[in-house]
Amino acid sequence: MTLRRTFVVLAAALFVAGGLTAAHAQWGIMEGNFPPRFPPRSMPDRDFAFCKVMYTSVRYERLGMGWSTDYPYAGINLMIRFSDLTTGRVSVDERGEPNHWVVRFMDDALFNCPFTMAADVGTIGFSNEEVARLREYLLKGGLLWVDDFWGSRAWYHWEREIGRVLPPSQYPIKDVPLSHPVFRTQMHVAKVPQITAIQFWYGVGGRTTSERGADSREAHFRAITDEDGRFLVVMTHNTDVADAWEREAEDPRFFERFSPDGYGLGINVLLYAMMH
Repeated sequence: MTLRRTFVVLAAALFVAGGLTAAHAQWGIMEGNFPPRFPPRSMPDRDFAFCKVMYTSVRYERLGMGWSTDYPYAGINLMIRFSDLTTGRVSVDERGEPNHWVVRFMDDALFNCPFTMAADVGTIGFSNEEVARLREYLLKGGLLWVDDFWGSRAWYHWEREIGRVLPPSQYPIKDVPLSHPVFRTQMHVAKVPQITAIQFWYGVGGRTTSERGADSREAHFRAITDEDGRFLVVMTHNTDVADAWEREAEDPRFFERFSPDGYGLGINVLLYAMMH
């Protein structure tokens, strides 16, 4: 059975059963209205938990909501699918719900999160203290995945900010070729998917996935690595991979069009990061 067919069958079963993901999607339409869930002083276990980065926005991007973009159900649904489709263990609370956390760059809890994700980073602004802390986190083994920022203005802003953290003379940003193992860690990803926000997709009647027209026509998967090739920062630009997770149960058409590709890439990145 193909990856796409597997996801379609699984989604249908969840809709019929009224499972967790369908409930999540009903709540997920209130994106941005959920208070941040900060981690306890010590993590409850050593299993995988999704950590979302809270940051300060210094500019605005259309359809963006700053740090809370795609929060919290993108992370929750990714953990559920990661558990469904791999043998990896995910952290759950006493009710069996996935543990998902919000962390700030200056929080000590940041260093308990080997994987972190930030959205709408075309609006991000680092303080000098955050620059030093994020550099320490990344060089000590952390991974930051940034997603859902569109067009050249957002890119240049992000490039400038991350360049303060990891100077490009030593840590250049590079396009990751499709021959890289991350694209076939478990799922075969044939191209970088361009996934649009569901609101945009509805607004244009599904005619295009480029939220900034000609300025965001091509989706990119870029990375900064250390001298051994380990990913420090992964960047999915001109695409909203996390919306394929967050909105998976809101519309079967959106699910079938975007979620298999979004989950395929997401699970590959997680597995690759865990193995490297």
